[in-house]
Parts: sequence; C-alpha cells; structure tokens
Amino acid sequence: MARVQKPIRWWLLFVIIALALISFLIILFLDAGHRQDKVLWTTLVVIITTGLGVLWLLAFSRLAWRLKLITLAAVIGVGALTGVAFRFKGFSGDLIPMFEWRWRGEPTTFRQAIDEMSTPTDYPQFLGQRRNGVVTGIQLNRDWDTYPPKLVWRQPIGAGWSGFAVVGDSAITQEQEGDWEKVVCYDLYTGEVKWSHKDSARYNSPPAGLGPRATPTVSENRVYTVGGTGILNCLDFETGDQLWTADTFTQNEGEPPPWGISISPLVFDELVIVSAGGAVAYHKETGEIVWTGHRTQSGYSSPLVTTLLGTEQIVLFNQGLITAHEPRTGELLWKQPWVESYAECVAQPVPISDATLLVSTGYGAGAKLYQLSRNPMGEFDVSIVWETINLKAKFTNIIYYEGYLYGLDDGIFVCINPNDGTRQWKRGRYGHGQTLLISDILLVTTESGDVVLIEPNPERHIEHARFTALTGKTWNTPALAGDYLLLRNSSEAVCYQLPTRNAETDNGTEGSDLPQ
Repeated sequence: MARVQKPIRWWLLFVIIALALISFLIILFLDAGHRQDKVLWTTLVVIITTGLGVLWLLAFSRLAWRLKLITLAAVIGVGALTGVAFRFKGFSGDLIPMFEWRWRGEPTTFRQAIDEMSTPTDYPQFLGQRRNGVVTGIQLNRDWDTYPPKLVWRQPIGAGWSGFAVVGDSAITQEQEGDWEKVVCYDLYTGEVKWSHKDSARYNSPPAGLGPRATPTVSENRVYTVGGTGILNCLDFETGDQLWTADTFTQNEGEPPPWGISISPLVFDELVIVSAGGAVAYHKETGEIVWTGHRTQSGYSSPLVTTLLGTEQIVLFNQGLITAHEPRTGELLWKQPWVESYAECVAQPVPISDATLLVSTGYGAGAKLYQLSRNPMGEFDVSIVWETINLKAKFTNIIYYEGYLYGLDDGIFVCINPNDGTRQWKRGRYGHGQTLLISDILLVTTESGDVVLIEPNPERHIEHARFTALTGKTWNTPALAGDYLLLRNSSEAVCYQLPTRNAETDNGTEGSDLPQ
C-alpha cells in the first residue's frame, strides 16, 4: 500500500515570520530604549528567527530530506559566498555591523595644480583655537552649486580616529601602521609626508576600531600627542624627533577606559594636562609630573580650560564624575557625579555663561545644565538647572551660538533652548558625525562622510549645501585652517579648499588660490 505524503507545514513557517515582523514593529514603535538598544534587540530577533527557520526546515517542515539538505546547503553557500565577497569593517555609532566589498581598491592619490602661496589660520588642537568647535575670521560661501569646494589632495591613511592639528603648512595627525602607532606630519597643500614618528603600540577592539584616537596639540615648537594606549609624546614640530615621552596610565596607576584612550592633551602655560585616572599635569619642556588631581576613572572627553564665576579652571568629564581643578596646582575646585551606568563620556562640556556648564552623553543619558555658585565659605556649590533626554551627544560635540544649542542628538540634528532644555526642532539624520561653527554657519561632517552646511536658526532646520568628501565610517573631527578643510577617517584623508565670501558685501568668491 502506497505511503501517503503528509502536507508540508507551511503554516508553521508563516507563524515564525509573522512573529518576527510583529517583534520588529514593537521594537520600531514602542519605547525600547535608546537607538543602540533597538539595534541590539533587532539583531537578537534576526538570530532567533534564523534559528527557528532552520529548526522548522530540518525537524518540522515535512519536506523530503533531499530537499531539506539542498536548501540548507544553499543557505550555507550563500553565507560562505557573502563572507568571501565582503569583509567586516566594525560597527557604526548605533552598533550596526558594517561590511565592505573585499576587493575594494585603495584610495588613489590626487594632487591639484598649485598656484600661489597663502597663509591659513592655524587650527592647532582638538576643536580649534579655543577647544570649543568655533572658527572665526572666515565666512563661507553657502552656494556650493555655483562655487563648489575644490579638491586639493586625497590619499590613503593609516587607521585611527584622530583629527588633524594644523599650524602653518603642517597638518599633523595620528594613525596605525601594523604594530606601530604613528604621528605623521603632512604638507597642508600637497599631502606629502614631511616627517613621522612611531611607537611600538597598538590598540584594537572590534566595536571601537583600530588605532589612536586623540588629536595632536601644537604649542610653539612642540607637538604633544596621546596614543590609543596612553603614550604621551613631546615631539619637535619641525622634525618629529622625540623630546620626551611618558606612559601616562602606567605611570599614574590609572585604569584605561575600555574603548581606547581618546584624550587630546591640553597645553596651559608651562603644563601639558591629560587624564590618566584623573587629571595629571606634566611640565611641557621636561615631561616631569607637576601635579596630580582628584583620582577617578577616566572617560573619553579631553581637558578643557574655562572661566566660571571668575575663576580659571580645568574641567574634565570623567567616567561617572565631572571635576574642575585649579590649573597651576591641580587643587579640586568642585566635582559633580554623572550617570554612572553610561561610561562613554566623550562630548566636551560647554560653558553657557560665567556660572553655567552643559554636559551631555548618549546611550539614553541626555544632557544636564549645571549652575555654579559660592557658599559663605567661598567654596563652589553645584546644582542642576534642568536635565533633558532631548540632547544625547554620543561622539559629537555641541555648539552654543547666539543663545541656542546645536548638535547631534543620537545622530539627528537638534536645536535646544538652553533656558529650560526644551527642543526647538529636530531634523536631519546625519549619524554620529561632528559639528563646527564657522563664524555664522554650522559645518557638519556626517558619519557616512558627507559635508553639510546648516543654518544656525532656532526656528527651523535649513540645509544650505552638501557634498560627499569621504566614503565609509567617519568619526574623526574635521579641521578648518583658513579656507582649507581637512577630513579623514580610518582609511583615507582629504583636503578641500572651501569657497569664501566677503564679510561686507556678501559677494561670492571661490576662495584664495593655492600656494606654489
């Protein structure tokens, strides 16, 4: 008697797919935490659904075994071919896995004809002259259709998330080459290497990426750098020769933060100030430790010098703690706890007035505005004016301009009223990029490598211009030296000359010509 073939259980597969779709909708529309949580939940649903699909195929589908094995082999084959064709490139700022074509060619070097010499404005450290992301003395032409930015040079670069520091015709950054951590000085106008210094050091972590991440600081005839493992170097500006070095975390018995050390050194008078288990000041000529501040776990933010209540102070955004120190002695002036469950303290604190300071992080923490006052003993007291979830600065920095705050809230651009923390508007998905204020216009580099001009308008979001400068994940901070914009990511560096406009007549110009 012939055996009756039972019907295939398609309905069970449809149930698995339906449950997956319902789960995706719940994650999308319900409050599942910050965006990184949603990505992790989505990944978990994909893994469970795939596992249930394979289980259905092999155990419950009632398909013929030959068909089961062919289907399973096809799935494995597609996965293997995908692995051969693409390579893993780490994670985006939202923890989304990123891949690239395995046979993608290396960036090609491009040189533009050079005409005549000009002297750009220096950009000597992280976030510019005052370490606040504000560049003055130049006004950009916003019509990039008529006056497009000019490509000066483009070339491959070693891995890392460091930005450029620019003084004169020297543009200095950090990058990784094999097991060597390098400080490299490029010619601003040609991209040629002028000198390089290397240390036997290597930081690498799959989510955070490979290479050094702090931007160099140039002061007088010295270059100061902090590598991904905490090596502090003092180099000669002209030659790159090492004048002194210190292994900051080992020397100060500090615990390095888990995603690499991204603390750009601050030069103040005769001191070089870093964070290595709390603020530490080295003598900039000798490398000797001058003072050690309050001990705490270092975060990823860099030291900032500012004046609050008429008192000059060094502010550090550490892991779970904000501290302020007297610059010359390291005396702790005040401290304030932060949300301890969110360790990625990256964004720079932003002074709003002589008595208020804004601090923000991502991962659902948001922002707080602190008010400083003095008690009858003359000591600093700190209180919270407001706190909001509407401004979550993860890797980026916040700009304060004409009474309003502008920045990326978990990858989407926002304008915030600093009086009460309310949101004016939120629009423009730029990812975890970076923001500078160029006189009266916001220049945003997106996580995908675009450059965007945005009007600092508290009423609405206005995007004036955009072009693609780089491809791939771009977390590095940009540098603007005169009208020369330097950008880089973990594989490529570019220099563009931006069009400028006359401040008095507002007539468009194409910018100064390139030097000979």
